[in-house]
Amino acid sequence: MNVLITGANGQLGNEMRTLSAENPQHIYYFTDVQELDICNETAVRSFVADNHIDCIVNCAAYTAVDKAEDNEELCNLLNHVAPGYLAQAAEEVGASLIQVSTDYVFDGTGHTPYTEDMTPCPNSVYGRTKLAGEEAVLKYCSRSMVIRTAWLYSIYGNNFVKTMIRLGKEREALGVVFDQIGTPTYANDLARAIYTAINQGIVPGIYHFSNEGVCSWYDFTKSIHRLAGITTCKVSPLHTDEYPAKAPRPAYSVLDKTKIKKTFGIEIPHWEESLNNCILQLLVDM
Repeated sequence: MNVLITGANGQLGNEMRTLSAENPQHIYYFTDVQELDICNETAVRSFVADNHIDCIVNCAAYTAVDKAEDNEELCNLLNHVAPGYLAQAAEEVGASLIQVSTDYVFDGTGHTPYTEDMTPCPNSVYGRTKLAGEEAVLKYCSRSMVIRTAWLYSIYGNNFVKTMIRLGKEREALGVVFDQIGTPTYANDLARAIYTAINQGIVPGIYHFSNEGVCSWYDFTKSIHRLAGITTCKVSPLHTDEYPAKAPRPAYSVLDKTKIKKTFGIEIPHWEESLNNCILQLLVDM
């Protein structure tokens, strides 16, 4: 198949690029804004048609959650309008589309893991635009999958794991919120799940994917420091209201992964196992 991966310079896009070596049966087109501006409808349709694309994986998004509150137009363009362009272009040539979405489509007031059939209720610009993107993709492309994920990190780009390692080495003390609960997701594991879906054949619908297990950002940080061998920084728990942010964060955003596991027969590692794998690679590269 000819596979187009947008947002290829981001965390997930880079992992898709790395794992393409393990999936040499396909021809890949890795693009970021320099190669293909997905906000340009004409450019998108031309690229998809001219390159005979069979499958699109949209890893591009506006993910600056707080900045989005002041940049709703740009956020909406990237997270809602552009995926709609990709979906329409895919439908025109009979291609499939995988749209990566987020736990922020829920407001986080629940207390049990969110399933795909629960009603979304975003309470931030980021969450609302990502939900609108999901709806556009499912509306315009009959062979589309939406995969919601959460707390994404990798060896690439800027992310929470890298920041906590850096701060742990720079500071003697650090405060991290303990009353926001979710599950970290190693982008490499998500990329592997996406390749499984591509190789087995897209089954349209909404799916949830994160690593297994549950933790707070505080717990996550403690594990990051332990696995990275950082012992000189004292990490203290903070309440959310002690760490003010422009956009509200979900207090509870654990995703139920039953559907994607059953549909594609995948096993998902526990978050600490995957975190250890990521940190081992980071420490080699540092």
